[in-house]
Amino acid sequence: MSIYRNAVWFVKGLQEYTKSGYEAAAKRFTPGDLDVNVTGRSFVITGANSGIGKRAALEIANRGGTVHMLCRNKERAEAAQNEIIDQSKNQNVHIHIVDMSSARQVWEFAQNFTQQNTVHVLINNAGCMVNQRELTEEGLEKNFATNTLGTFILTTALLPALQKVEHPRVITVSSGGMLVQKLNADDLQFEKGTFEGAMVYAQNKRQQVVLTERWASQHKDIHFSSMHPGWADTPAVQLSMPDFHARMQNKLRTEAMGADTVVWLAISTAAAQQPSGLFFQDRKAVATHLPLAFSRSSPQDEEKLQVTLEQLSTKLKP
Repeated sequence: MSIYRNAVWFVKGLQEYTKSGYEAAAKRFTPGDLDVNVTGRSFVITGANSGIGKRAALEIANRGGTVHMLCRNKERAEAAQNEIIDQSKNQNVHIHIVDMSSARQVWEFAQNFTQQNTVHVLINNAGCMVNQRELTEEGLEKNFATNTLGTFILTTALLPALQKVEHPRVITVSSGGMLVQKLNADDLQFEKGTFEGAMVYAQNKRQQVVLTERWASQHKDIHFSSMHPGWADTPAVQLSMPDFHARMQNKLRTEAMGADTVVWLAISTAAAQQPSGLFFQDRKAVATHLPLAFSRSSPQDEEKLQVTLEQLSTKLKP
């Protein structure tokens, strides 16, 4: 990561990604945007048992939506499910145990799910930041397997089901951290050079934004978007970035603030009227590159990313 990109990004973050940044942005929100009844619409949310995913699941359940929570840990999933049902009084909250770092499990879930269920909105929220290079059982670097390949497989496997419903949407929870990274399509699993968790995570998030743009151009009948939730105080941040969390704790957003734009993109009419493929922050489309950061990738590299993921996902399909 360049020193320039890091410096500009951190200053931007202090102004925009914090709790005070959200409060300033919220002054321009249209109050009625989230006054929506989504009874009869089905929402698939990955990483839904804690943090932003859990809050998004609750907000959607509160508005009558059928929620399918994809979670890795059964015990934590059931506890979150019970809490959401209790608070929302909505019984249509279901759990599916899926490890998003396992291509086989993601494929199997998608194939089984679409035989019995419809899906109107997919929210790709699950993510991880592993700070040491670690391989999954399938031999993939774990951050890449979860953040990029898992998201790619689930999205592409659900495309046929999404295309069967009215007004389908796909929202991917990315990160403003991607602004410090230029797509590196030649080393997706960080097999060369230094391995640093935050840098790997930021690269994965850049990959998600590129994929969102490509999907939007390739599938005009589905509304795609990616977003940055800001710096929120979630269990994932506490676990993966303890020093950052300790230093910034009083400035971090609540989980509800972090989930606000996810929910807005998933249910509001205003979001559906935005062009497909954009990157959002606090209910507003924002730039995907910092000024003078030289982080734009070539069409060839973006094509290479998608082709590599297609080849890997096909190879790992059960």
